Amino acid sequence: MDRFRMIFQYFQSNSESVMNGICGLLALASVKMYTCFDFSCPCLPWYNMAYGLGIMFVPPIALFLCGLILNRQSLVMLEEWRRPQGRRKKDLAVIRYMCSSIMQRAMVAPVVWIIVTLLDGKCLICAFSCSVDPEKFVGFANTSPVQVQQLLAKVPCKDDELMRNNTSRKAVSRYLRCWSQALGWSILLILIIAAFLARWLRPCFNQATLLQARHWSNYIDIEQKIFDETCCEHSRLFAHKCILHFFESMRQEIKLHSFSLPREGEGAEGEEDLLQGITDQEQVNKLLKMWYYEKPPLDVSQVTQR
Repeated sequence: MDRFRMIFQYFQSNSESVMNGICGLLALASVKMYTCFDFSCPCLPWYNMAYGLGIMFVPPIALFLCGLILNRQSLVMLEEWRRPQGRRKKDLAVIRYMCSSIMQRAMVAPVVWIIVTLLDGKCLICAFSCSVDPEKFVGFANTSPVQVQQLLAKVPCKDDELMRNNTSRKAVSRYLRCWSQALGWSILLILIIAAFLARWLRPCFNQATLLQARHWSNYIDIEQKIFDETCCEHSRLFAHKCILHFFESMRQEIKLHSFSLPREGEGAEGEEDLLQGITDQEQVNKLLKMWYYEKPPLDVSQVTQR
């Protein structure tokens, strides 16, 4: 049990590393999902594009939402953005930093999915097989426009009877696959160059502002965790005291059934200290309301002077 507690505390204190690990796992999961997915193009003129583009872009949207859901800081950022001003001012630079960090991590898995689909080429061949110019290929010279559209729609289906003897099917497939792979490698190269420039140009900007935004974004996250832990501890002690009071009121009846009760004052002093004088429901509700509407200012000088 202690090992699990230590692991949990490590994850809580290193939330940024954990989120990087989760993003990496989502990226690997997206690749595994695509390799296990049974891609079968409908090979119909009006459905190929919808199916191909749907497979290319719908799963990335789902992966992006999963990245936002799994990132705890997304909820913390929304709470910080929507909370009342109170006694603590909002820092838009911190909110922008948190939003940028969340979006960057959430976009990893969707981008990996799109790049993998483009490098594979099946989705783009299925989506745009009806959009190629048939005059560029010899096998569609002596056919009507309706037949050309039907034949082009059958290009992704190499086992179809109409395309087995068509010499241009492989040419169209190679043509679209080349475009798909070129687009995939271009996107990958652009992302690498953008990451390189962001990495090497960052020292050229004001580092003090970046450090402040990073520090206070981490502070907001840690403050929320400590507040939740403190509330849980107070709730446990409050529930313990309420249960003890209930059994105290039932002392006579419990004696008749020969149950044993703890003596008065056992462990009560330590619990009273931890309850901090908050001993009824109205006080708890008032405290939580004050925390939400009037968060204390970030100044502990008065506490240190005391």
